[in-house]
This record gives sequence, C-alpha cells and structure tokens, in this order.
Amino acid sequence: MQVGPEWIAARLGLAAPGARLGRGLELNRGMDDVLLGPAEDADIPAFCQALGIPGLADIHTHFLPPRMLRRVWEYFDAAGPLVGVSWPIRYKWSDEERVAHLRAIGVRMFSALAYAHRPDMAADLNEWTMAFAQATPGCLPSATFYPEPGVTDYVSQALDAGARIFKIHLQVGGFAPGDPRLEPVWGLLAEAGVPVVVHAGHAPVGTEHTGPGPFGTLLARHPGLTAIVAHMGAPDYEAFLRLAADYERVALDTTMIFTEFFDKLAPFPASALPLARELGLAGKILLGSDFPNIPYPYARQISGLARLGFGDAWLRAVCWDSPVAMFGAPAVA
Repeated sequence: MQVGPEWIAARLGLAAPGARLGRGLELNRGMDDVLLGPAEDADIPAFCQALGIPGLADIHTHFLPPRMLRRVWEYFDAAGPLVGVSWPIRYKWSDEERVAHLRAIGVRMFSALAYAHRPDMAADLNEWTMAFAQATPGCLPSATFYPEPGVTDYVSQALDAGARIFKIHLQVGGFAPGDPRLEPVWGLLAEAGVPVVVHAGHAPVGTEHTGPGPFGTLLARHPGLTAIVAHMGAPDYEAFLRLAADYERVALDTTMIFTEFFDKLAPFPASALPLARELGLAGKILLGSDFPNIPYPYARQISGLARLGFGDAWLRAVCWDSPVAMFGAPAVA
C-alpha cells in the first residue's frame, strides 16, 4: 500500500492540505494544526518559528577527517555494493560551509558521527571528532568503537573526555553487536547512560549481523543500554519500533525515513504508523538526517515528517524536545 499525505490525513482524521502559512509552508486543520512544510532549506527557520521551537536538534549528522570523507563520498558516487543505488551527495562542501549551512537553517544541535570499518582506526577517529566538537559550538562530542584489542580502553578514554554520543555501523563494520570483545563496552555505555546510535537495520543492503534479531539479543543482555536505532531500523520498522516500546532506554532516529528517496528503498508500512506516532509523543523518536551524505535537500527530511500529519506536538517532540531531553540544551541558541 502506498502511504501518501491523503491516506495519512484520512487515517488520522485530518483535513486535506489547506491554508498557506508563509513560503513553502502549509497548514492542515484537524485535531491539531499540522505544518506540511518546508519546501526548501531556506524555509526551515520559518517552519521552526511556526512550530514554536528554537530550531532543530539533529542527532544524526556526519563530520569526518578529510581523507575519510573523500573516500566516503567516492563510495557513494560509485554506488558501492553496500549502497546499491545511485546516491549523489548533495552537500559536498567544506566543514566550515556545512556548519554554516546547518546554523543558517536553524539546526542548533548536531553530531559528528563517525564509524570504523576495520581495526586500528576508531581511536584516531575519536580524537578527530572530539576535537571537532570542542571547536564547534552546537556539535555533540561524538565517538565510535570497533571489536578489537584495546576497545574498552579507548571507549573509557572517550567517556572521560566527555563523549556524549557514540555511533557504530554493523553493516559497514561487518561485525556482530554480540561480539565478545564488545561486552565490556556495552556495560560501560549502559552504566554511563551515554547513547549509542546503532545502524542495526538491513537497509540499504543487509548482512548476517544486521536486523532486529542480533540487536534484540544484545538488548536482552544489556536492557539498560541507551541506544538509538538509526534509520528507524529500516526495512524492519515494526520489529524495531516494538523493541523501542519494550526497552525503556531505546529510541529510534528518523534519518532519511519518510523521504521520497528512501521510500523507494524501504517504504514505511501503513500498519506501523500508529506506533510511530505513539513513540514519537513518548519521546522515543529523534530527528536524524544523515547530513551531508544525502542526495536531496535537507528540507525534504523535515517536510517528510510533517506530511505524516501526526500533529504539532509530535513534530515538536521529534525535532527538538526529545533530543534536548536526552542530550541537554545545545551550547548555541
């Protein structure tokens, strides 16, 4: 079944798109006022103002060492085997230009997520991303890890240095979340209460280590882990939503979900919409975008969420309130 704006509006008892509210913004009238913009990046500040939030808190963005970033972009340009589709990067700019753009469009909190795909690189990545965050107000101090000798030591060092968010990518890293070398790490993170963003879903190309099974087994062993499932666990949305419902400290991020581009890869099932709405209002769905590694304007992530018609309270929670509740207010207003 195709899940479009008209279907969603009918499902939730909302009117069809109606009055205009500034350039690129629309307003539905129903149970709640539902914004359906922005159309362009430049419209995002007006969207935030209309929603009554100071800006956006995007917990899934990427800033990487220059050499690694070039390789990542080359891989996406070539539609590598772990990508599978044409993926032209929209924001191939310098770090300074990308930070300036985020600030210009109202993104007040963001991250510098990196992830290791082989041994002997995570510690160096942490040194770079932590230094980047220290020099960049609004950026969460970000770190990563990989199953290898010494992993517990450098994760402890990152925590001591103030890391506030970790990221791992089970697909690209090619490792299982239950790797015995990571057991002490999961315990450290659970005790510290520091969130880890986990690319645990099969999309865009699955491996033996991805999916709700391996990740669910990890949560059963570490039920106190604060985890954020990247991309809402695509394509196994319903299974990952249920994990978030079952585990108090598990959330999901919206990264690329509900955009036309990602709908072609892993469309969101109509049957999962009610639970997505419920979890969003409960603070368990957080804004993520994958900026700058996206093949469309940033605004499409926000407009995709708004088109769901879940109401202004849901949008406020996802785009600002819930990330700020988890990470604290950003350093820049």
